[in-house]
Amino acid sequence: MTSATRTGHSSTLVTLWRSTVGKKAVMAVSGLAMLLYLVFHMLGNLKVFFGPDDINGYAAWLRTLGQPFLGHGWFLWIARFALLAAAVLHGVCAYQLSRRDLAARPAKYAHRRRRASYATRTMRWGGVILGLFIVWHILDLTTLTVNPLAEEGHPYQNIVASFSTWYGGGIYVLAMLALGLHIRHGFWSAAQTLGANNARRDKALKAVANGLALVLTAGFLSVPVAVMTGVVS
Repeated sequence: MTSATRTGHSSTLVTLWRSTVGKKAVMAVSGLAMLLYLVFHMLGNLKVFFGPDDINGYAAWLRTLGQPFLGHGWFLWIARFALLAAAVLHGVCAYQLSRRDLAARPAKYAHRRRRASYATRTMRWGGVILGLFIVWHILDLTTLTVNPLAEEGHPYQNIVASFSTWYGGGIYVLAMLALGLHIRHGFWSAAQTLGANNARRDKALKAVANGLALVLTAGFLSVPVAVMTGVVS
């Protein structure tokens, strides 16, 4: 590849990134990547219902993925950095698109705040709640910084310790409700951005969005609820 070709590709990527369409595409792709992760994460979380050996063994297995090519635990850190990159790109694009939307409003709205739609408010505040929750979740169940009874290498016991407190369970429940609403509106927006929707598919896509939001919310909520009610202890 010649330097001119590389420069041309670089210029195209920069132009795409700066465009509204490009930012919406980045939001859609990064959102779908995080959605795929959430599906597998939820399935892994549900192993808590099969007892300590099952979920602790699953957590240990995740640390061996990619061996011997990857070192112990490398796969998890690669996945974490990839998810962090997706989350940052998603958030940056959302913020920049929001600023562009405000700047594009007619002058007569400068001193009168136009009421945002339900979906817009949900996505905006849901994103803020989820961003804060990600920080808490990492400190709680990854670094174990805010989990006073946590033990390294014992995820089952750490989950029980976290959700046994009113604030640990409460924060998680609030975040998962925000996640469900975010997925419901986000999936539909991503489908529109990527051109997957049309008059014939709209009803099916909305049903998929509602179904995904319901299943993921119920799946994630089942764990703290089970701990708080004594089903898992």
